[in-house]
Amino acid sequence: MMSLPFYQKLHEHYDRSYHNKNLRTTMSQYQQEKKSSAIYTHGSTAYSSRSSAAHRQKSEAISQASATSYQQQASRASEFALSSAVSQKAASAYDYGFSHGLTDSSLMLEDYSSKLSPQTKRAKKSLLSGEKKENLPSDYMVPIFSGRQVHVSGITDTEEERIKEAAAYIAQRNLLAREEGVTAAKQSTVSKQSTSMLRQEEGFEKSRKVAIREKAEHLSLKKTLEETEAYHKKLNEDNLLHAPEFVIKPRSHTVWEKENVKLHCSVAGWPEPRLTWYKNQVPIDVHANPGKYIIESRYGMHTLEINACDFEDTAQYRASAMNVKGELSAYASVVVKRYKGEFDETRFHAGASTLPLSFAVTPYGYASKFEIHFDDKFDVSFGREGETMSLGCRVVITPEIKHFQPEIQWYRNGAPVSPSKWVQTHWSGDRATLTFSHLNKEDEGLYTIHVRMGEYYEQYSAYVFVRDADAEIEGAPASPLDVVSLDANKDYIIISWKQPAVDGGSPILGYFIDKCEVGTDSWSQCNDTPVKFARFPVTGLIEGRSYIFRVRAVNKTGIGLPSRVSEPVAALDPAEKARLKSRPSAPWTGQIIVTEEEPTEGIVPGPPTDLSVIEATQSYVVLSWKPPRQRGHEGILYFVEKCDAGTENWQQVNMELPVKSPRFALFDLTEGKSYRFRVRCSNSAGVGEPSEATEVTMVEDKLDTPKPPSNIIPSRNTDTSVVVTWEESKDAKELVGYYIESSIVGSGKWEPCNNNPVKGTRFTCHGLTTGQSYIFRVRAVNAAGLSEYSQDSEAIEVKAAIAAPSPPYDITCLESFRDSMVLGWKQPDKTGGAEITGYYVNYREVIDGVPGRWREANIKAVSDEAYKISNLKENMVYQFQVAAMNIAGLGAPSAVSASFKCEEWTIAVPGPPHSLKYSEVRKTSLVLQWKPPVHSGRTPVTGYFVDMKEASAKEDQWRGLNEAALKNTYLRVQGLKEGVSYVFRVRAVNQAGVGKPSDLAGPVVAETRPGTKEVVVNVDDDGVISLNFECDQMAPNSEFTWSKDYVPTEESPRLEVESKGNKTKMTFKDLGMEDLGIYSCDVTDTDGIASSYLIDEEELKRLLALSQEHKFPTVPVKSELAVEILEKGQVRFWMQAEKLSGNAKVNYIFNDKEIFEGPKYKMHIDRNTGIIEMFMEKLQDEDEGTYTFQVQDGRATGHSTLVLIGDVYKKLQKEAEFQRQECIRKQGPHFAEYLSWEVTGECNVLLKCKVANIKKETHIVWYKDEREISVDEKHDFKDGICTLLITEFSKKDAGIYEVILKDDRGKDKSRLKLVDEAFKELMAEVCKTIALSATDLKIQSTVEGIRLYSFVTYYVDDLKVNWSHNGTAIKYTDRVKSGVTGEQIWLQINEPTPSDKGKYVMELFDGKTGHQKTVDLSGQAYDEAFDEFQRLKQAAIVEKNRARVVGGLPDVVTIQEGKALNLTCIVWGDPTPEVSWLKNEKLLASDEHCNLRFEAGKTAYFTISGVRTSDSGKYGLVVKNKYGSETSDFTVSVFIPEEEARKVAEERPKGHKKAK
Repeated sequence: MMSLPFYQKLHEHYDRSYHNKNLRTTMSQYQQEKKSSAIYTHGSTAYSSRSSAAHRQKSEAISQASATSYQQQASRASEFALSSAVSQKAASAYDYGFSHGLTDSSLMLEDYSSKLSPQTKRAKKSLLSGEKKENLPSDYMVPIFSGRQVHVSGITDTEEERIKEAAAYIAQRNLLAREEGVTAAKQSTVSKQSTSMLRQEEGFEKSRKVAIREKAEHLSLKKTLEETEAYHKKLNEDNLLHAPEFVIKPRSHTVWEKENVKLHCSVAGWPEPRLTWYKNQVPIDVHANPGKYIIESRYGMHTLEINACDFEDTAQYRASAMNVKGELSAYASVVVKRYKGEFDETRFHAGASTLPLSFAVTPYGYASKFEIHFDDKFDVSFGREGETMSLGCRVVITPEIKHFQPEIQWYRNGAPVSPSKWVQTHWSGDRATLTFSHLNKEDEGLYTIHVRMGEYYEQYSAYVFVRDADAEIEGAPASPLDVVSLDANKDYIIISWKQPAVDGGSPILGYFIDKCEVGTDSWSQCNDTPVKFARFPVTGLIEGRSYIFRVRAVNKTGIGLPSRVSEPVAALDPAEKARLKSRPSAPWTGQIIVTEEEPTEGIVPGPPTDLSVIEATQSYVVLSWKPPRQRGHEGILYFVEKCDAGTENWQQVNMELPVKSPRFALFDLTEGKSYRFRVRCSNSAGVGEPSEATEVTMVEDKLDTPKPPSNIIPSRNTDTSVVVTWEESKDAKELVGYYIESSIVGSGKWEPCNNNPVKGTRFTCHGLTTGQSYIFRVRAVNAAGLSEYSQDSEAIEVKAAIAAPSPPYDITCLESFRDSMVLGWKQPDKTGGAEITGYYVNYREVIDGVPGRWREANIKAVSDEAYKISNLKENMVYQFQVAAMNIAGLGAPSAVSASFKCEEWTIAVPGPPHSLKYSEVRKTSLVLQWKPPVHSGRTPVTGYFVDMKEASAKEDQWRGLNEAALKNTYLRVQGLKEGVSYVFRVRAVNQAGVGKPSDLAGPVVAETRPGTKEVVVNVDDDGVISLNFECDQMAPNSEFTWSKDYVPTEESPRLEVESKGNKTKMTFKDLGMEDLGIYSCDVTDTDGIASSYLIDEEELKRLLALSQEHKFPTVPVKSELAVEILEKGQVRFWMQAEKLSGNAKVNYIFNDKEIFEGPKYKMHIDRNTGIIEMFMEKLQDEDEGTYTFQVQDGRATGHSTLVLIGDVYKKLQKEAEFQRQECIRKQGPHFAEYLSWEVTGECNVLLKCKVANIKKETHIVWYKDEREISVDEKHDFKDGICTLLITEFSKKDAGIYEVILKDDRGKDKSRLKLVDEAFKELMAEVCKTIALSATDLKIQSTVEGIRLYSFVTYYVDDLKVNWSHNGTAIKYTDRVKSGVTGEQIWLQINEPTPSDKGKYVMELFDGKTGHQKTVDLSGQAYDEAFDEFQRLKQAAIVEKNRARVVGGLPDVVTIQEGKALNLTCIVWGDPTPEVSWLKNEKLLASDEHCNLRFEAGKTAYFTISGVRTSDSGKYGLVVKNKYGSETSDFTVSVFIPEEEARKVAEERPKGHKKAK
């Protein structure tokens, strides 16, 4: 068997059956032998009662023997390395498995596919034969672990855990007490000469030993059960938890280069400890060095295997076990030797066992050491289907030996590459080349050149990627690959293939299979409809002919390019192929010549046996059976029958084409239907009985597509590649491999990383762009198809790996003891792009100023920036160096520290805090952090004091920043001056007092640097809350570090951190009260760039509310769902959203049922305005209910509901009917606006209406209380407004007003009720208008006193008038009165006094509102009014008492001559006035003709007994007293009757003349 190169451990791109077939065969033989004797060994081991001293002696002897055996095996590795290694591991595995009661080989045997030695296999008898079992080391067991879980049916998870615990516990016991087996092995090794004698004795005592061993077995099993039960009690978590405890610690090893080494340990503890392996205190990452390390754990046993050891593997290895109770470590060293001396002939002649493995024996009989180098190496290569490619490298071998050429072998994915029409190899003497004449996707893989020179070899690997050829039809799928024949017989050939990674942009609908007979160029399609399953039986073949096949994929766009053709396959049964193997084939047709025996007299064949369905898909079913035992000597044919499940109606399937092979593929079955099948045999003698029917088989795909992989994790590799790992698909069957795709973040375009499915769960994606950020996804594939895509990975930036950190600095002594010192230092400025994993400290003595040599202070790296160095000399002076380490390695050491004297510190106060650092420097603030002092003094530290001063200030200018001691180890310093440089120090305090100050932090300038950015909180569309920070000043290896309250949050289960480029985001998984605090982000490898964000309770509430709003987004609604009635009585339901995208959808719901557009409903969406509408022609009774519009716009949803039931619905229905009638009404003259009222500025009431659709013949009539109102003016309808003016509106105008509009087209009327409340409302408006028309109050003096008054347009009783004086309502009396005279509203104050002075307010109340007018009656206004009142009062007195003629005298007296004239008048005056008469302005005296009298002081008489014409004239009565006088004039006219008649007679003719 070809030896396997190391890279099979890197990429499992190979068939496991390739390398472990012989191993399984050999092991199965060994197990059969082992089972017969292992039980006795186990029993006697458990029954042994030897003393512990004897046991130790035996163990030491066996250890020596084992060591000798091991060296011999190592030196003879060239002869039997593979067999010996496999034998030791297999035997140890079986011992381990059987000692734990594990009989399943899958639990005991390890898959050695990734661990086989690269040495060539030599002819050497295997130790597994049992002849040299005594050479196996028995004092130390090498357990073997499987990488997969084996689940035993019927065992629950809890029972399985108990089995694991029991197995681990028994292993720990039995590994230390296997004395019986050890003794037997030792005796077999030392006393080979006495073997025959022991065999004879064994024969005599066989029965007795068997009995003893059987009894011992029972006792051992009983003891095992008791120990297991005790072990469970110990591990019972309800009783007590246990810290980790190493039962078996790892041993140190010394090995030669290129050898493998294993470290083993066994750990106990509860809960089960988690174990981590370290190399020189650096965790071992198996993914960082693929194939170099193999770490396995099972049943408490842990193994670290180091493959192909080189000198760099010389190191100290640590196994660290940890659980909730603590951590424990165990150490072991590995030393790798390299042969450096000259060739020693004695070593050569002594035998091959003494030669180091780096020496080889040439065909010329001497040994030499060869060094093999590769120059001009091929790199990762990219090609395309159909192209040519050549891989090659120059091979340099030193020393060069003529005529001795190296062995060159090429491998693809671990399998040797053989020359073919597709690929050729070439060796020119110094250059090896592999050429592809026509690239295919099958050629993609990891290519390795393996160069062997004697026993020494080197190899080099690189990956070749083959991209798909350009499709002939754009959008068509890529070609399938790996078309092979799974099964072939006379009747059909089953073809399988792998699905392509690229589907062309649309899902693959299926595949077409083409066949071509060898020797021809004619291709024919085998299936009419595409098949989805990646396997298909091709029928219709000619027996004996050879065929090649190809496959094409098809999607909705078209058919893709065909795959590479398969190897030729003959349509023959396998047995027939073997029988005819030596017969030649006709070269021109490829047909195999078949001869048949002459038939003899036959018998009817019996029924076939073992009929079964070996494969069933939705397209076909494959049957298989065994030929009948009774068949005669002639050939037989088979007839297949089927029947529907549940019936006995059998139908023959192959009537026209008898089957010759014991396998058959059935087509044309109904998918999803169940059938049973049976087979009959026939020959010339007849048709035999049918076979037993198969079980019911349903026609469907039995194989499901795999589930998508999970946990996709990318990691940095080189500046053009990324390593992607994932977790395999769960419950995947017949998995072919995985396809990986990559996408530049934000591009949305995915590119395949491989076109040939890869096995395993790790792949290196090459050809990426440096500096770009990529995401990855993975698909699994089997014959049923491709899985769904996995979730996208986290984004990763493509850049080179990390570097070692820079040196630490500022080393100081934190505490000193008599023989030890505690050092502190500051973290390196540059971490190398990775987290600092530890520090190493060196020290040296300084004697009289002369330093000594450096010594290591610690073997195990320390994680803190402080370390206690023990075993020092008292009063000795020391210097120190510190070096930092990360995953990339150990950095350069720091500068040598100052000299420190090792002496006892006896102070009671605490030591100085250390590791001061500042961050978040701004112009007025910064954050100072420190670590507690190593020396806490006599009592624990209770707090800290922080001091500050300007950098240039003197020492006496330190000032404290806190009065009370701080509990935290950080402080935000506020109130700094911009541009000023500061230094800080910290002192710790305990009960004894305040300790020494720390080293200074700073100087640091208080300034906000340009480009400084702060942490920003963000809530995304999914409601996820995150803190985001961006830094534009990062170094190439800078990283972001998040902290909560300045404690790193790396392992917090509540947070998730994602960093990409110069941006980082910390996401809260479930923000709650426990997340309150200060969150800060620091940028490593920078000058203190950092920022923080405070989340307090108020901010928490705000963020949670915002998260809820974003998590469940709603479509913002501008207007809720409403309903309106349109002009013709149509009903419009509508709502308006703030905005709608083009993808917005609306569901219309009525009474919880969706309604759709149709005759009854009309829907419309205006996405520009956001208006959503639904129209209905009319509302019927069944339309009463709840209406809802449900809006979905992307992720956002929203809805609005309108309830139309009861009175609300009836009102709406009535309004709709009204609008419908309105539409009919508006066909003739109608009112556009119905009758309404308006109060004019003149306080009149105007009734008005607006008419439409009128003509000249249209009449309008007004009515009040059904009585027509006469209107003087005729309406002309020019402006469409009709009015009726009511002046001085009052209660008498209350009533019902109606206006009728009519012509020959119809009539319309409008009614206005101005009664009750309507009248009150109108009257209130009238009163309001009247009140607003009131003039300002004025002051008027009267005879009675002072009057305050205001005029209104007109007054009605509904307008209430109230007066107040100096804020107090006036009580009306006889002296103070209020009233209305016409349009004047007044307040009369009679006989005013000084108390009447002040501010007067008149309030006019219109029924709703009061309107006030004010006047100030005081000061000058009062004085002037009062004086005027006095004046008027005096004038009134004068007017009242003055002499006057009260009445009685006419203005004119006409009297006939001769008549008597008697006139009487009343005279008033106080005192009594004097009376005199005048005639024609002359004093008239009384005489007989004219009698003048004045009686009683008030009556004057004028009497003429017989008037004469001379009495005519003007008379006057003059009255006079001290207050005044008055004259009353009258005229007396005396006429003669005849003269009067004559005048009349004279005037009549004149009138007639004038008329003429």
